[in-house]
Amino acid sequence: MDVGEGAVQEIEPQKKEKEPTEDEKRRQKIAPGTLMKAVVRPGGGDATPSDNYQVVYHYTVRTLDGVVVESSRSEYGGKGIPIRHVLGKSKMIVGLLEGIPTMLKGEIAMFKMKPQVHYGEDDCPVVAPSSFPKDDELHFEIEMIDFFKAKVISDDLGVVKKVITEGQGWECPREPYEVKAWICAKTGDGKVIVTRTQGEPFFFNFGKSEVPKGLEMGIGTMTREEKAVIYVTSQYLTTSPFLPAVEGLEEVHFEVELVHFIQVRDMLGDGRLIKRRIRDGKGEFPMDCPLQDSLLRVHYKGMLQNEEKTIFFDTRVDNHGQPLEFCSGEGLVPEGFEMCVRLMVPEEIALVTCPPDYAYDKFPRPANVPEGAHIQWEIELLGFEMPKDWTGLNFQTIMEEAEKIRNTGNRLFKERKFELAKAKYDKVLREFNHVNPQDDEEGKIFSNTRNLLHLNVAACYLKMGECRKSIETCNKVLEANPGHVKALYRRGMAYMTVGDFEEAKSDFNTMIKLDKSTEPDATAALLKVKQKEQEVEKKVRKQFKGLFDKKPGEIAEAGTEDVDETAGEIHKNDDKEDSDGDHSDESHETADDAPRTSWLSRLWPRRLLAALGRPGCTIL
Repeated sequence: MDVGEGAVQEIEPQKKEKEPTEDEKRRQKIAPGTLMKAVVRPGGGDATPSDNYQVVYHYTVRTLDGVVVESSRSEYGGKGIPIRHVLGKSKMIVGLLEGIPTMLKGEIAMFKMKPQVHYGEDDCPVVAPSSFPKDDELHFEIEMIDFFKAKVISDDLGVVKKVITEGQGWECPREPYEVKAWICAKTGDGKVIVTRTQGEPFFFNFGKSEVPKGLEMGIGTMTREEKAVIYVTSQYLTTSPFLPAVEGLEEVHFEVELVHFIQVRDMLGDGRLIKRRIRDGKGEFPMDCPLQDSLLRVHYKGMLQNEEKTIFFDTRVDNHGQPLEFCSGEGLVPEGFEMCVRLMVPEEIALVTCPPDYAYDKFPRPANVPEGAHIQWEIELLGFEMPKDWTGLNFQTIMEEAEKIRNTGNRLFKERKFELAKAKYDKVLREFNHVNPQDDEEGKIFSNTRNLLHLNVAACYLKMGECRKSIETCNKVLEANPGHVKALYRRGMAYMTVGDFEEAKSDFNTMIKLDKSTEPDATAALLKVKQKEQEVEKKVRKQFKGLFDKKPGEIAEAGTEDVDETAGEIHKNDDKEDSDGDHSDESHETADDAPRTSWLSRLWPRRLLAALGRPGCTIL
């Protein structure tokens, strides 16, 4: 079919209609003539409230002949406290749900409602007060006092916030931050309960119940220098030093100006390692914090946590005024020190309170620091340099950078800092995902280096007790190169540690077949397998001694001794083993001395022993 030039039409995609809310469905059921409005006093401006706005109004309900049925005003028997609702959130009668969004601020209007648009509505979500004439046609007089965009803090609308002035930044206080704020508390009818607008701002520790729960929830959504009113109902008015008497208060309005808060971090979650920011830095947390492998420059002052706060080192005094420079992730400073510096931004000053095990118990201790001492460091992060970007570097330079990082990992391994060493090897392996060798020679160098890094990672896993991960890492090398004897050796050691002796012996025997020069190391490993297997068998014999004398149902009582005690002993003679696979210090034995399968393994199936809760027995 020919299409004329003028016949071309643009077909717009059909927009999926949004499913109406329950309130919208209720409003659609309002029949003509059931809800009428008359303006008694015009309001100001042209803005009207909409969903997510909090509306504040007084109401008086009358019969058609003028008898007052109910009111929020004190002169008609009410409490004198305006009603607060959040449109789209609060449960309201459908007549007000439809009528209030038509009102201006300051307006007074009379709504004439038939029963089906107030409490007589089918399935009305609001329960009518006792003795309320819900089957009568009524007049609802509404005075719109105020409305504003509301921040709903609690789902039950017990805590709602009105922002007066926007704050600075994005960070909000949370436990265990220290907070300073001007706070004034008023009842719902405007009576002042507490005023703190002179002298010093109120200081409190967030999360310590030093202010009412609802107030703290509201302040937890504020930023520095923000001004807000926080509306809190009775269920969130807990007693506190700020407001000790809350009995009889149905609602309190807190006028708050958040002056400042100090970032306090519980680094371990148990209150032992605390970082307290005492001067803000430049930049945003955490985007401007130092990354792993950054070069950091800090000034610090170290103090003992005694009454005198004895200073044991100050870079500005004891280091000729020069800052300390160190690379993160290399174990060059105490663990607690580095953990906290990694969460600082440039020019920030922080006070760190540190327990001994994260200070100098596991790190070279200064001569004037007693053993087991709790430490305080006052740290200023002057700045840092990001790790070098490998993008655009040639292959030679990349391999030189990789070798530097690998050597650092080897040093950390020898210092028994296995997790830090593994992080260095992992970093290079991640970078290698973006390296593309250009010829066979580069490919060979690249492949050998990557295999070596995988084996170093496997060695770290082995020392960390994560033997299954060590085996998986060795498999990455063996999948590409099944005859890699170092990978077989490392995997065999991991198998031996977890008690998979047959698999371990298979790997060590394969080493001998592939490379006769590895026979001394492999036979030494086989001897160790034999010793461990005998130790386990001896313990199993002892544990299951007399098992056949047990009556039915008593098998579960046969021994409680853990038969897998050897797992942690495997490495006691391996501490000299380098992370790059040098195992020349191992003892030697001929391959012919490899142990035979024990009689107990033939008598007891592996699955049965595992079912008895003895995973170490599965190797028999």
